[in-house]
Amino acid sequence: QVQLVETGGGVVQTGGSLRLSCAASGRSFSSYVMAWFRQAPGKEREFVARINWSGGGSYYADSVKGRFTISRDIAWNTVYLQMNNLKPEDTAVYYCAAAAAIVRGYNYWGQGTQVTVSS
Repeated sequence: QVQLVETGGGVVQTGGSLRLSCAASGRSFSSYVMAWFRQAPGKEREFVARINWSGGGSYYADSVKGRFTISRDIAWNTVYLQMNNLKPEDTAVYYCAAAAAIVRGYNYWGQGTQVTVSS
């Protein structure tokens, strides 16, 4: 059974930092793309960042570029999202996702973790 379990959310003040973790289990993700999405209240889910599990190449949404860093630990089967200089508009539920091929969509999703940035 494939599972993606996010942890690390919480409440932080503007300018603060958080690190989200996504523990992946149930299959090999060596050929997958791992990503973070977020959904704010009343808004659609949006892409945040992604990373190739094998090669480590990453890509970011413009809104987080320079502030967020996605990384992975192959030994621990975990993907991270380091979030610095947080802003109130970063408040959302953050989801981890995995795709065998992005063009076909993301195959697996986590349950989400809440991030709240207070002003």
